[in-house]
Amino acid sequence: MNILCLGTTPAAQRVMIFRKLTPDAVNRAVTTLDGVAGKAINVAKILKTLGAHPVATGFLGGQRGEYLRAIMAEKKIESDFVTVRVPTRQCLTVIDESADTHTELVEESCPVTPADFKQFMAVVRRRIVGSRAVVMSGTIASGGPATLYYDCTRLAEKAGAISVVDAQGAALTEALKARPGLVKPNRLELAATIGRALKSEADVGRAMRELHERGSQRVVVTAGREPALALDGKSYWRISPPQIPVVNPIGSGDAFTAGMVWRLLRGDDFGEACRWGAAAGAANALTPMPGELNRKDVTRLAEEIRVQRI
Repeated sequence: MNILCLGTTPAAQRVMIFRKLTPDAVNRAVTTLDGVAGKAINVAKILKTLGAHPVATGFLGGQRGEYLRAIMAEKKIESDFVTVRVPTRQCLTVIDESADTHTELVEESCPVTPADFKQFMAVVRRRIVGSRAVVMSGTIASGGPATLYYDCTRLAEKAGAISVVDAQGAALTEALKARPGLVKPNRLELAATIGRALKSEADVGRAMRELHERGSQRVVVTAGREPALALDGKSYWRISPPQIPVVNPIGSGDAFTAGMVWRLLRGDDFGEACRWGAAAGAANALTPMPGELNRKDVTRLAEEIRVQRI
């Protein structure tokens, strides 16, 4: 089953682990790992590990872009990237084991041209044929229209594919107008989108219903180590994650998306699909590189997830 994973801002990813990080001093990492990431790339990597068939697309440029392309081929993940003149960005995760902190240093993507976006949409139109789901993840690269995910959602509807939007702000607001099958912001992204603080679970629930009324058929909001919440307009679930020793939580929201979509396409109901999404998110946090979980961990952790209809 093809699952189209699209995102315009892939990244080369470096993870540096320190026993203790001291600001304004020389710090020597005990472990340094290099890989590839970005939200759509993480989703594709996890879906591949879970046994699905993802197809990744986005913009790649320069030596980092070629590196990312090579790593995806090495992992046997099908891809159809658009080559651009600007270089692919570099992101860095700094882990301080003594303080149990995980700091993400993000290089913003360079602007791409309208012609690049036109080519990107041609790839989407071609690849969406035969796809059972389309997962749209992350920030739209500078130079692109805020309506990008709206347009892709419309194409997914015509193709009979589930549309999933993991975004915030204008990208999400515009996508709602096309009635996506599912949206999955995290709690901070939801607050940024609706323009108000969410201080309680009740606040989150009201904001989720607002997104549903504005067009999303289903809504999931993740919140790190706190329970995720899910709504389909009729039922409302609280999904409580297991207590685990977190190595690196970066990418766990992407893992949740991948695990949930994987199970929805296998025929699970929404609450059960969210159980597997939470299991994938927890399994991702057990590994240092985002999006590179162990499938056995997902299966084991799924048994520890508590799903409550509320």
